[in-house]
Amino acid sequence: MIGDISPPVASIPVVEGNAQVKKPKKLLPPLSTVASHFGTSGVSVALATGVTHPLDVLKVRLQMQHVGQRGPLIGMTGIFLQLMKKEGPRSLYLGLTPALTRSVLYGGLRLGLYEPTKFCFDWALGSSTNVLVKIASGAFAGAFATALTNPVEVVKVRLQMNPNAVPIAEVREIVSKEGIGALWKGVGPAMVRAAALTASQLATYDETKRILVKRTSLEEGFHLHLCSSMVAGVVSTLITAPIDMIKTRLMLQQASGSVKSYRNGFHCGYKVIRKEGPLALYKGGFTIFARLGPQTMITFLLCEKLRSLAGLHKM
Repeated sequence: MIGDISPPVASIPVVEGNAQVKKPKKLLPPLSTVASHFGTSGVSVALATGVTHPLDVLKVRLQMQHVGQRGPLIGMTGIFLQLMKKEGPRSLYLGLTPALTRSVLYGGLRLGLYEPTKFCFDWALGSSTNVLVKIASGAFAGAFATALTNPVEVVKVRLQMNPNAVPIAEVREIVSKEGIGALWKGVGPAMVRAAALTASQLATYDETKRILVKRTSLEEGFHLHLCSSMVAGVVSTLITAPIDMIKTRLMLQQASGSVKSYRNGFHCGYKVIRKEGPLALYKGGFTIFARLGPQTMITFLLCEKLRSLAGLHKM
């Protein structure tokens, strides 16, 4: 269903008189189309992030409860009231600047790379409608985007745990105390999460639209986009919540004082299950859904509208 970039074709046969000659066709889309494609993706993700950012702050605080031990968990409402009482309303927007910066870069790459990657598969394998191709395309786009933007994510998470921190000062402190490599803390789980998130979101949205158009009376428009994005939001939350929790723990090791508690993502997951129980992997799970569900819907609805205004095909 998604597509505004024609599948790469080396040449098209053209009959001239009695001879058949090959007319070359461009393998790459115009630069303006690429810019519009990445721009609409980045802007839609940034706007959705701005709306749902307070829930992201609550999610991080929920995930950092009782690190390394079992105990009664405070729910989303309790964390919210605690923040309001101790840190004030502004605490709900901690880390907003790096969050928006990352959204434009990460969102543009994550959504913008999906179609070109899918059409590369079409060129190489001869099929871009297979659901496995959609999953692989989404996974690659998400992982690649995260590898480039992980430093901004690390700064954002640190700011969300520290109400007095300033973005530039936080970057300097991380580099001076922990080294430049600290900006890529948790990049492994972050790439896995982004691959799973993008694959589940885009492949589910793409496939749900195809099925709804084929088997129901829904046509291209708001209601089709809304239904498809709701399904994508639920599926992506169920798949990515445990990975998101592990990623947060790794990124906050130094900030929480538990230096070298986790060697890598697998070790982190093992220790969390062993010391805090299997359900600890879904700490903040409801908040993740409360944030990711609306964010997915807002992102796809805005992206569809912006693509239409930019003269691009519907997703």
